[in-house]
Amino acid sequence: MQTTDVIVLGAGMVGVSAALSLQARGRAVVMIDRRGAGLETSFGNAGLIERSSIFPYVFPRDPARLVKYALNLLPEAHYHLTALPGVGPWLLRYWRESAPERVAKSIAARRPLIEHSLSEHEALVAQAGADALLRHTGWIKLFRSETTFRAGIADAEKLAKYDLHIDILDSADVAAREPHLAPVAGAVHYLDTASVSDPGALAKAYADLFLARGGRFIHGDASSLTQEADGRWSVAGPEGRILARDAVVALGPWSDQIFKPLGYVMPFGFKRGYHMHYAPGEGARLNHPVLDADNGYLLAPMAKGVRLTSGAEFAPRDAPPSPVQIELCEPIARRLFPLGKALDPAPWKGARPCLPDMLPVLGPAPRHKGLWFDFGHAHHGLTLGPVSGRLLAEMMTGETPFTDPSPYRADRF
Repeated sequence: MQTTDVIVLGAGMVGVSAALSLQARGRAVVMIDRRGAGLETSFGNAGLIERSSIFPYVFPRDPARLVKYALNLLPEAHYHLTALPGVGPWLLRYWRESAPERVAKSIAARRPLIEHSLSEHEALVAQAGADALLRHTGWIKLFRSETTFRAGIADAEKLAKYDLHIDILDSADVAAREPHLAPVAGAVHYLDTASVSDPGALAKAYADLFLARGGRFIHGDASSLTQEADGRWSVAGPEGRILARDAVVALGPWSDQIFKPLGYVMPFGFKRGYHMHYAPGEGARLNHPVLDADNGYLLAPMAKGVRLTSGAEFAPRDAPPSPVQIELCEPIARRLFPLGKALDPAPWKGARPCLPDMLPVLGPAPRHKGLWFDFGHAHHGLTLGPVSGRLLAEMMTGETPFTDPSPYRADRF
């Protein structure tokens, strides 16, 4: 039997960040994962550290747009008809939580996390020697028509009171910043956001830092988590069980495999997503992550090539891949930017773990001493991993939390 202070279940960006924050506060930590650091949900995303994302992704309220979603006519969202009995109740709850008065509460709750997200990353990047992965170029939201461009400007203006840096670009401005894009009506450039050229590599760099500072990583099955008679928590490892006073559930979309058997009921859902890499066309270069707002996909320059990322797919977490959105968006993306050959044998698939208010579950498990939750970061696991880890570690070690953690409590629903 091995002993430690804390077991962290999950080695994605959220789990690794929590392990580092606890380690920095003097706790001995063992991290458990079935694979390795950054190889699951943290591997496949747009690579944005979204400092400007004050407003959450909400369920649309426009009736005409809802009809199009219902008919699977828009590439930014797709659902499986056979999945509706399972995902329908969650979608209804998501719709209810997207009411204006509830969104206002969500904005207030997420703001402290968003505002500290980049600074927490920058500190870890410096400590991990991963500066080459981080780019302070912001991201660009493109609009194809004057109508959608005006709406995009209106959305950007709502952020004025949050002290963000935003440029409004006309067609010529876009061409100056991205000369290889096809003409568009205009764009909004969110300058405070940073991006990374390889999200999986960033998670691995953080994990390497954790190991260099004396942390331990063990390949193991998180579902073997058990509370012993003395109240401590244990997990099966290849050389026997690991025993700790505290355990952190940071398993992203698989977190329900722990909290459900323990009797916790939460409206936990998934937004699946896909990505595919392409070589840039001869002589072409993409300088920023760019979102085609009218068509619901994003192109991001990555170490491997240009990554095309899809919107949200509503389906069971482990259902077979159905990369319809990549197939729909690829020809549109090729008309926007000269993509060359595909560099992946098939689109990558992942699942974003979501609560309907688009806030994470972060803090103590209400009925189990020593059990802590850190999951459900929706579209912002990469963005919020380090700041969530800091807040969790402050709670676990008795420090005064830098912000009120009550909006993220597990029993808020």
